[in-house]
Amino acid sequence: MTIEDDAGRPAATVVIVRDRPDGPPDILMMERASTMAFAAGALVFPGGGVDAHDRQLAARIDHGLEIDEAAARIAAIRETIEESGLGVGLNGGHAGAVDGAVVVSIRQGLLDGTMLGDLLEAHGLGLALDALTPFARWHPAPFEKAIRVYDTRFYLARAPDGQEAIADATENVHLFWSSAAATLARCDAGEGHVIFPTRRNLERLALAGSHADLVAHAAAHPVEKVRPWLEDRDGERHLCIPDHLGYPVTSEPLRQARRG
Repeated sequence: MTIEDDAGRPAATVVIVRDRPDGPPDILMMERASTMAFAAGALVFPGGGVDAHDRQLAARIDHGLEIDEAAARIAAIRETIEESGLGVGLNGGHAGAVDGAVVVSIRQGLLDGTMLGDLLEAHGLGLALDALTPFARWHPAPFEKAIRVYDTRFYLARAPDGQEAIADATENVHLFWSSAAATLARCDAGEGHVIFPTRRNLERLALAGSHADLVAHAAAHPVEKVRPWLEDRDGERHLCIPDHLGYPVTSEPLRQARRG
């Protein structure tokens, strides 16, 4: 693995949270197409790589963030629109909430190759980057030798009202809303699978009873780059993460840990 590979491609993903009055919040999960090079067939949160246009847009708008952070949030918003049709982090200005039909139009424009900045300008919309709350950051260690190495920032966002989530049927073939605990139970029952970072994040998400709880939990813990390491515990090799970042489970036997 080269030094460049080890640096990882910047990426961003969004945990979209929909509060429920009678139980823990729902989280939007997507099933990756089995043909994808990374996390094929796995259940994931929407997201993807940061591209040059995300950085260009970040350099053009006023946001008060470092360029890398702003570009990651823009990528998270763009990828979420493309993959799920949900417009998190969009600012409708005086009109308030963004109409679902407008998001559908933006999604089609992105799929046709139009840049997000141009689409936002055409619809009179802006970006509300503060609608995304930093939650975590994960980067595979060099020993992983993953097919794709991403330095991924995870964000929390509230599900927008009046919009419907629909899978793109290319990178993702199916999506569903489920509590974090129910998604883990589904995987444990053999009805899906998640890779190691997703499992750890779902376990953490399952601690909270609402979007507000999750935001408070995120604020109580530092967002440091998680780089798992190998360690022998009780005579067995484990994949481990730090114990001060809010995760209730910080190790898993290597034989059962799924990786990308």
